[in-house]
Amino acid sequence: MPLLDLSLAPEIAYDPETLEIHLRKVLNFKASDRLDYRLERRNIDARGKKIKVNLKVNYAKNQALSPREITSFNYQDVSSAPEVHIVGFGPAGMWAALRCLELGYKPVVLERGKDVRSRRRDLKAVNRDNLVDSDSNYCFGEGGAGTYSDGKLYTRSKKRGNMQRILDSLVAHGAIEDILFEAHPHIGTNKLPKIVQAMRETVLKHGGEIHFETRLCGIKVEGQRIVSIQSQDGKNWPVQALVLATGHSARDIYYLLHQSKIRLEAKPFAMGVRVEHPQKLINKIQYHGNDYDEILPAAAYKLVQQVDGRGVYSFCMCPGGFIVPAATAQNEIVVNGMSPSKRDNEFANSGIVVAIELEDLKDYEQYGPLAGLEFQKEVEQKVWAAGGETQQAAAQRLIDFVKGRISESLNPSSYIPGLISNPMHRILPEFMAKRLQIAFVEFGKKMPGYYTNEANIVGIESRTSSPVRIPRDRESFQHPEIENLFPSGEGAGFAGGIVSAGMDGERCAEAAVSLLSNPL
Repeated sequence: MPLLDLSLAPEIAYDPETLEIHLRKVLNFKASDRLDYRLERRNIDARGKKIKVNLKVNYAKNQALSPREITSFNYQDVSSAPEVHIVGFGPAGMWAALRCLELGYKPVVLERGKDVRSRRRDLKAVNRDNLVDSDSNYCFGEGGAGTYSDGKLYTRSKKRGNMQRILDSLVAHGAIEDILFEAHPHIGTNKLPKIVQAMRETVLKHGGEIHFETRLCGIKVEGQRIVSIQSQDGKNWPVQALVLATGHSARDIYYLLHQSKIRLEAKPFAMGVRVEHPQKLINKIQYHGNDYDEILPAAAYKLVQQVDGRGVYSFCMCPGGFIVPAATAQNEIVVNGMSPSKRDNEFANSGIVVAIELEDLKDYEQYGPLAGLEFQKEVEQKVWAAGGETQQAAAQRLIDFVKGRISESLNPSSYIPGLISNPMHRILPEFMAKRLQIAFVEFGKKMPGYYTNEANIVGIESRTSSPVRIPRDRESFQHPEIENLFPSGEGAGFAGGIVSAGMDGERCAEAAVSLLSNPL
């Protein structure tokens, strides 16, 4: 039976009873006919004045639909199998470990942070007490930064691997099936910890190892191979193949690699601020004034503007979400955004960031491949000092920022440590501030109502991606000089987001296993 394509009003598309009535009418079913259906695709089209929801529906008449096709994962008992060492248990590391199970190899994971449950206490300490644990925070710990994120699963990096496998794996570990048909799927920060825990249990159940609170602090290289790695507790780990999946905020790893004379490269990245509006305002703009608050999900947006040869764009937009302190050291401010599964918080926030090219970092050339890293650190520490040397973030009303005015008061915010009014137009590097100011005015033209003093800008959004790339061969995934090193995920500079990092982790695991199966 062919799929049915429909374009419906939201009140029909999002109400199961009304949708079934509509389907029966469209399909000309009799009252006695039994209808079984499921959604294969759902996408909101808000481009016109009348909002439409595009559906792709699979259906059957007087019989049950065949079950949705979901990947079957054949995890093997790897208790006595050859080992693949994985550093980092964020998205890239998790899916690398799971792929090793399928391929019959034993993943041995070293994770600097704590398990999900233990990690919560350290997050509370950041929010309430301004105390940042450099090994356990919003970036480090079980599941990495992905655990405490919106759980957005959209990616354009479909050539990186099999996106469907990643989504199916999430469902197999407890995610709702909605992520298989929503055009822009997400899970929610309140749901992700249980899914991450289930993935850990899968790894352990099949004989893999995960060592929490075990930070990589030493690498021994002989010739073109890493022969062992060392953890902070003094333990020596002999390795045959190493998947390095430490995330874009593990700065100590870049320094360690550089000191170990393992080649790194500087790469373009982006930095800016996080802007926070009332969610009702974003809904009103995106839904053209229509009152769909009780029907449609919290509205999102995507913005981009070229300013003086650099892109300024929205990043990690979180509808119905909140801003969190994502610093990984005590003397820095970093903000990020996330949303619960229902996206029902009263605020919408998004990173608005400026593309930074290597030519923008001429004053940092003495740091070589770590130039962007040093620039990041300097700005984060400057914002921390402006905020009173706590996790209170520097902030300014949006129009005040553009006009170069001090904000005498700030709007309410979701950011728990609190905001301090600061002249962000002077604190940010001038080339960033000027481009942001111009872009915000243009964004207001694209989304009338967006450019408003009802919004705060909060700084600084600095960890959009790694400013460092760990090079690797495009085909073999091996480092050019270290044959058994497989740099993976966001920290290596080859992925961005949960799904793309997960796909990258799988490919690196396959490459590591291929090396061990076919030694030179």
